[in-house]
Amino acid sequence: MTQMTSSDVPGMGRRQFMNLLTFGSVTGVALGSLYPVVKYFIPPRASGSGGGTSAKDELGNSVTASGWLANHSDGDRSLVQGLKGDPTYLIVEGDDAIGSYGINAICTHLGCVVPWNSGVNKFVCPCHGSQYNSTGKVVRGPAPLSLALANIAVENDNVFVSQWTETDFRTGEKPWWT
Repeated sequence: MTQMTSSDVPGMGRRQFMNLLTFGSVTGVALGSLYPVVKYFIPPRASGSGGGTSAKDELGNSVTASGWLANHSDGDRSLVQGLKGDPTYLIVEGDDAIGSYGINAICTHLGCVVPWNSGVNKFVCPCHGSQYNSTGKVVRGPAPLSLALANIAVENDNVFVSQWTETDFRTGEKPWWT
């Protein structure tokens, strides 16, 4: 057997460096793989001062007021992606204005998406026939509650959707969805 001399044994400085390098590499890979997971669970913030979420169209593009008004006429109710990704109706009021509130399109009975029926001027749920008037107030069950509202704000031609916290103007009561 050969004997090891003190010059053949790596010094503690070299060993500590290798341990530090290994620990740093493992930590870097772990943090790098956790970043997308954490980013997924933290929703993006809109740049508007109202703190709302940017309304998105069916392709996921941000909705602009000028573009929306160019393609939609007075009284039109069309869907955008609103808070938490829920379908939300934007309402066109007049030739040059988007309404100050939006209507969540999720039925309060069993969660179906409620389409706007312009022929009867109501939202009519295709699942069980619940009906809501033009402002989303329930007029015929089995839905127990009116459709949720959302604040709509236009800032620098961008449309933002934010949580409705005011009194429900349709019922005069505190919003059930907050």
